Amino acid sequence: MDSDNLILKNMADPHELERIYRKDPAAFKQSLLYAWEQYPDSQVLNVWYERLHFKEAAQTHIPFLFQKSFLFMGFLAILAGISTRIIYHFVEQEAIAPINLAFGIIPFIAAYFVYSNRPKRSIMYCLSALFIISVVYLNVLPLNNSDSIILVYLHFPIFLWVLLGLAYTGNGFSQGSRRIAYIKFNLEYGILYASMAVSGMVLAAVTMQLFRFVGLDIENFYFSNIVLFGAAALAIVATHLVSMNLKLAKNITPYIAKIFSPLVLVTLLVYLVTVIWVEKNPFLDRDFLIAFNGILLGVLVVTIFSITERDSEEKKNISDYINVSLIGLALIINSVALSAIVFRLSSFGITPNRFAVLGVNILIWANLIWIMFSYIQFLQNKSGLSTIQDAVTKYLPVYGLWAAFVIFTFPILFN
Repeated sequence: MDSDNLILKNMADPHELERIYRKDPAAFKQSLLYAWEQYPDSQVLNVWYERLHFKEAAQTHIPFLFQKSFLFMGFLAILAGISTRIIYHFVEQEAIAPINLAFGIIPFIAAYFVYSNRPKRSIMYCLSALFIISVVYLNVLPLNNSDSIILVYLHFPIFLWVLLGLAYTGNGFSQGSRRIAYIKFNLEYGILYASMAVSGMVLAAVTMQLFRFVGLDIENFYFSNIVLFGAAALAIVATHLVSMNLKLAKNITPYIAKIFSPLVLVTLLVYLVTVIWVEKNPFLDRDFLIAFNGILLGVLVVTIFSITERDSEEKKNISDYINVSLIGLALIINSVALSAIVFRLSSFGITPNRFAVLGVNILIWANLIWIMFSYIQFLQNKSGLSTIQDAVTKYLPVYGLWAAFVIFTFPILFN
């Protein structure tokens, strides 16, 4: 049998072993088992054995529904649904702010990340403390519509998103690769959640219509108890599916990034030409200045996702020049917006909104300049793609710190 076994004959030839495997994987697997039993100390055969039997050994034949990660995900999904429904009850009573609904979902996603990544205790204690401080602080604030309180509500999601990033990256929070993975997770998660949410909305519409046919209007009940619970639970389910390397989301995100970048560039160019043509003035028109800043944030998000979805082994191509053009346009928009904000501050005085917008624009302006210089170096072959990605990932905590500054100081500074 040894003389007929092609694997034993070619143990010293990795290339030939690979060729034999690709020619007939089933026959190769059967021959490998015999060869491995004859020479259990062979490193070559051990590597091939693990490669072909890893899944069976890793799963140990436990049904999917009874795997620990799936059960834990289900437990968290139920808790998220119940918590969100309870929080919504108090929101309806106007006892707490609607932003509290975030605490019915985000802490449970963070718990799933902590369970999956097993970070150091110091990180777990830090996350727990920050979540507790956040929820207590948020509900100590007065329930009113003052500018400083509204700014706190607007910046809280950014702060919680950064906390979620800490839970996701775990012990590797300082590593650029882990931060890149977190950004990619967000895009994949958004696509998957939106796809499932659309299906859920269709089911909800059909269900309510069926009950209308028998003379029952269940819209309020269905939204408060079923839709709300389902939306919160679905957030945990989507987290689990993306973490399990679902191929659908991973395969589509690079194409979305490549398609949207040129579309955004063309749209932005047309919009700016139109703005000049109709003589819109961001220095005097407050609403137009707000729209200008919204465009800036959108361009920044598209650029970041385009950079992070780029294959590190891929050579320079037209996408890189599109990204550079987008960043250049974003810098022009940012410079105009900054000038308009400074003008409004000097003309009309300091308000919480103007100060917050000024801070955000300065942060984005600095980030865009860093990305632009990194991209220019990359296009000139003076650095690799990692330099551009560093300009994105190393700056992310700055946004979290700014959000924390607004959240915890503005109610005091502008009381």
